[in-house]
Amino acid sequence: MTMLEKVHDHIIDELDTNTRTDLIFVLTGIILNLIIMGVNSGIAASKGGGPENAIFYALVLLLLVVNLVVEVGLLKGRGTRKKLLEGILKMYKDQNVEGYYDPTLLGDYRLRYNLFMLVVLAFGLTALIIPFALRLL
Repeated sequence: MTMLEKVHDHIIDELDTNTRTDLIFVLTGIILNLIIMGVNSGIAASKGGGPENAIFYALVLLLLVVNLVVEVGLLKGRGTRKKLLEGILKMYKDQNVEGYYDPTLLGDYRLRYNLFMLVVLAFGLTALIIPFALRLL
């Protein structure tokens, strides 16, 4: 195996790791948003006070932190994927096989990341709005 093949395999492994990490971020964001929405909706509907209020606001803070971490993680993942794919494209160009990889895929990946971030953000906003709406009703 040549050094070029080793580098290629390493980049492909990094892309696989990047994909798994992004999946974990997205699923964690969605699942925690749903759990926090359920718990806070229950607290809000009970119209309780005291300790319930502390739990409610602690979960709101957790929701904000988790969503921030997920969004930053996805932004970093998008940047990492772009760099790795640019490296692959350069390698393919140097080997005169760049015609086998469509460079417009970079834009497709950017769109996919934006959609992932939008989904997590939508779940986060929903998990924030519904319990507060229930408190007001």
